[in-house]
Amino acid sequence: MQELSYSYRDRQVLADVSFALDAGEVIGLVGPNGSGKTTLLRCLDRILDPEGDIRLDGRDLCSMNRPEISRTIAYVPQNGGTSGSATVFETVLMGRRPHLRWSVTEEDERKVSEALSLLGIGGFASRRVDRLSGGERQRVLIARAIAQDARILLLDEPTSALDVRSQIEVMALLSRLAEERRLAVVAAIHDLNLAARYCHLLLILKDGRVLGRGTPPSLLTGRMVRAAYGIEASVKDEMGVPYVVPLRPSNNDDLVEIE
Repeated sequence: MQELSYSYRDRQVLADVSFALDAGEVIGLVGPNGSGKTTLLRCLDRILDPEGDIRLDGRDLCSMNRPEISRTIAYVPQNGGTSGSATVFETVLMGRRPHLRWSVTEEDERKVSEALSLLGIGGFASRRVDRLSGGERQRVLIARAIAQDARILLLDEPTSALDVRSQIEVMALLSRLAEERRLAVVAAIHDLNLAARYCHLLLILKDGRVLGRGTPPSLLTGRMVRAAYGIEASVKDEMGVPYVVPLRPSNNDDLVEIE
């Protein structure tokens, strides 16, 4: 992806964002509210029509029709996308829509059951979605994306409604699936410590621009956190993984320039 930009009417939300995404990698999009993370994910899924160049295996994403994109890219939004009257199984089965022909096959049902099992929600496949907790619904959305069998997963705050244990389980699962199935995963994450632990690379956005990109150990420094979030923080090393401890708001507006 090269020099991606997007504006809502006269307000520019993304400006010249560039990065590469490889199979087997998890990229974490981090940055303060309003930095453009959700807009970037929606541009990557072609929900929005940005300026710039997005290529998949050398092919311009703009040349692909919606079914082709849906077979390649699965998008999990922050909220919504589920019908209250549908069961969990029916909702996850919707992820198979890009592959369905005239009827649901045994392969479709197997993919759905596998996704439910991976997310630990196979036990209530017949329950209605509107009778689930927020965290359980979030797992259903992720399961639907996995059942879609796409090569690229785009997730907008996939752990926002989950308790601490579930956050770790979901991020560990995404990291494992990326490695084992050679998926490319892009996830917008607010928790810097989850991102540092489970993402191979981070892209820090601020005001619609890339403030930093690189591995968590190379990128997450006190100076970078201050520049991105306007806070003072202590960054510790936990077995080679940076751990960010927020301390207080900062009055220092030092900017960090990336190469």
